Amino acid sequence: MIDSHCHIDEEAYAADRDEMLQRQKDGGIEAIVIPGVDKSSIEGIFDVCRRWRGFCYPVLGLHPQNVADDWQEQLDILHQAMLAHIGDELDISERIVAIGEIGLDYHYNREFDQAQHEVLRTQLRWARELGLPVIIHSRDATADSLNIVGEEILRSVTGNTGTEPGLRGVIHCYSGSAEVAQQWIKMGMYLGIGGVLTFKNSHLAENIANVPLDRILLETDGPYLAPTPHRGERNEPILMRYVVMRLAEIYDCTPEEIIRVTSANSRKLFRLPQF
Repeated sequence: MIDSHCHIDEEAYAADRDEMLQRQKDGGIEAIVIPGVDKSSIEGIFDVCRRWRGFCYPVLGLHPQNVADDWQEQLDILHQAMLAHIGDELDISERIVAIGEIGLDYHYNREFDQAQHEVLRTQLRWARELGLPVIIHSRDATADSLNIVGEEILRSVTGNTGTEPGLRGVIHCYSGSAEVAQQWIKMGMYLGIGGVLTFKNSHLAENIANVPLDRILLETDGPYLAPTPHRGERNEPILMRYVVMRLAEIYDCTPEEIIRVTSANSRKLFRLPQF
């Protein structure tokens, strides 16, 4: 299994981070993608990835909840860090594999809506210029997220065919409707599926039933959103097995097939090496 989204650098893992990561590796986790949330993420993410070379992979970005008065300074610092950590000549532990976690979030505060739009468009443009995928966060902002990402995808189309987007990515922690899922899929995006799929009152299973398995990525969003029966506990990549079992029911296949296809999807999107 590949965890396409886990905040391993966060304080929730500080007390036993290496022990926990070894447990994941021993339990069959092949790789973990670690998204950033702002400039403060940079040092911690690369520290983990250097110590767990070839197992943990770095991502940098400005999370919409962290867009505040200093957003331009944040972007300047993050952009310099991105430029310093891209290139085949770098060690695998030093190369970012995506830009994220970026997007829109209107849940708590609407003060910086327009700034969030500018921050998102800027980072989408960087992703296009650097040839990197994006990890998109969208909370209570579906229409604007679809519009902005869709517009930037159109701008990234190569040639005049309208069929070759230069912008690709994953909708992190997808929990929306079946109709919105199809809109994202038509844009060429993947859907990140995690613990929400196992929640008692979730409608996610029926909403992704018609999404091709080759557009699904596994994720935890750890330390958050642990799946049932561990809901409320610290989430860890190995707990994705509960998500895998639920996906196997939805797609009427074996858990092994779910793991094979979703792992191949993550390797393709993030250009991870074969393990």
